[in-house]
Amino acid sequence: MAIKGGEWPVIGIDLGTTYSCVAVWRHDRVEIIPNDQGNRTTPSCVAFTDSDRLIGEAAVNQATKNPANTIFDAKRLIGRRFSDDNIQDDIKLWPFKVIDGIGSGKDDKPLIVANYKDEEKKFTPEEISAMILSKMKSFAEAYLGGTVKNAIITVPAYFNDSQRRATKDAGTIAGLNVVRIINEPTAAAMAYGLDTKINQNNGNNKKNVLVFDLGGGTFDVSLVAIEKGEIKVQAVSGDTHLGGVDFDNRVVTECVKEFKKKHKKDISKHPKALRRLRNASERAKRVLSSSPQTDIDIDCLYEGIDFSTTITRARFEKLNMDLFRKCMDTVDQCLLDADMERCDVDDVVLVGGSSRIPKIQQMLQDLFQGKDLCKSVHPDEAVAYGAALHAAILSGVGSSNKGIVLVDVTPLSLGTSVVGDLMSIIIPRNTTIPTKMNQIYVTAFDNTTSVVFEVYEGERTIAQDNNLLGEFKLSGFPPAPKGCTKFDVCFDIDVDGILNVSAEETVTGDRKQITIINHHGRLSKEEIERIIEEAEMYKADDEKHKKMVQAKMALEDYANKIWDALHSTGKKPKISSIVKKKLKETIDETFVWLEGVSSNTCSTSEFEEKLDDLKDICEDFASKLGL
Repeated sequence: MAIKGGEWPVIGIDLGTTYSCVAVWRHDRVEIIPNDQGNRTTPSCVAFTDSDRLIGEAAVNQATKNPANTIFDAKRLIGRRFSDDNIQDDIKLWPFKVIDGIGSGKDDKPLIVANYKDEEKKFTPEEISAMILSKMKSFAEAYLGGTVKNAIITVPAYFNDSQRRATKDAGTIAGLNVVRIINEPTAAAMAYGLDTKINQNNGNNKKNVLVFDLGGGTFDVSLVAIEKGEIKVQAVSGDTHLGGVDFDNRVVTECVKEFKKKHKKDISKHPKALRRLRNASERAKRVLSSSPQTDIDIDCLYEGIDFSTTITRARFEKLNMDLFRKCMDTVDQCLLDADMERCDVDDVVLVGGSSRIPKIQQMLQDLFQGKDLCKSVHPDEAVAYGAALHAAILSGVGSSNKGIVLVDVTPLSLGTSVVGDLMSIIIPRNTTIPTKMNQIYVTAFDNTTSVVFEVYEGERTIAQDNNLLGEFKLSGFPPAPKGCTKFDVCFDIDVDGILNVSAEETVTGDRKQITIINHHGRLSKEEIERIIEEAEMYKADDEKHKKMVQAKMALEDYANKIWDALHSTGKKPKISSIVKKKLKETIDETFVWLEGVSSNTCSTSEFEEKLDDLKDICEDFASKLGL
């Protein structure tokens, strides 16, 4: 891949509910980029402490002692209303605080509350997601040795307009130019398509592939036709609030009930106990994918009381059977939308960590009459892999991916309300995108001089039963009898699946481009700019803390080397007993000082000065050691 001015063209980011992954096309292939710990996926977790902000594995590692300020599952909040029933259910199990943005100019928008440097801060889900994206960006830049500005970000296929816009805003806050938003199962299908080499050898084979994508917090099913290098999505279905987190929650709830029954104590309002229980439940779920049973054993879970219980695979399946069946119903719905029989599906591709659950695999096999499930693509990396592949196509680089064409669809019907509060669909679900469709409407009453259009997405007949995206008003046209004034309303969906609406009054020819006012409290341009400025502040704080930690480690490392040399039984430089005694006393004093200082109160310069002083005292001895 060619580098222009030290800048890499486009990376692919899978922004997951529980884990995120980043990849790039390089050396004529996709490379999954490891994080700073060498792992190929990174927890989608952010934590705030008295001194700094932690992202990824560092945030997870301190979660049990700082649960109220450790934020996860932000993807479940992004683009949603605070009043959403699913959000209200989640809040009961989250150790961190989520409030309604009412009073902050963000009515019915969820805001996450955390303490940072002894100050209460309120974060939008976009801000938390941006912090994770920024971390993925930094991993890519460290790996590639250049600046990364452009990215493709994946979202669940069933994400609505608000959620897609909010994800794009998060990318902007993270300092990324989001060149495309693509659906997660579609990205996985691209990874599968390349893996099976269907795009090569003139692509004579046609395959109908069902992508079953069950992740940590979202679930998608996509039916994709792959032929002659074209990856065409036939239909999508899913649930943006169903995944591994829900399976964990069922186990947590069961354990809370069991603890209350055994010890007469309710731990549902205690964040630390719930965090430890959640961690143990997630580990148990993973173990049960390969073992018939496992134990949840937690010392001093609450008020010094130990908790222990056995979770069998059968018990886990019983707790979640209704959710598993919901997954299979979604598969059937996708087939129905594509007008396809189960026997017409050539391959079933598993994507997402939760697709490893044995019961789900068994139910899928039963559904497709014993068909082998495809596991050739890595379930945790397939989405980022496909996003990087699509990024390469857009960038015009590489040779293996030439000729691949991606054709995606819109997951939900879009339209407006008409007389009687009926839903008038302008763009039906599963329409190929990008797309642009028009509909003519007329006035319903005499002498109308203004009309309000309400824009909805969903499949219900009654408009108010669907998701209200926003509304706009067209006014200023002359009064006329009903039916005489006509409006040409245009719904335009771009390649990201994001909707733009325009309307034209046909008599006067007055046309306006309409910007939908998002009822979910979408961030304004000014708010995004403010948050970007704050993000730079956090970045500066992070860099300051990093330098302080490095200075502290340099001091500890130097002191340890001198201490090891002084106490070594092997060959070492000859020094007098007086000098040796003084050096030992100095090193001991340094260790005592290090134990007594706090990262919150000690600056980088203090550690550096302490190191300089130590080096002056140990200079002769250190030079003989080659330090």
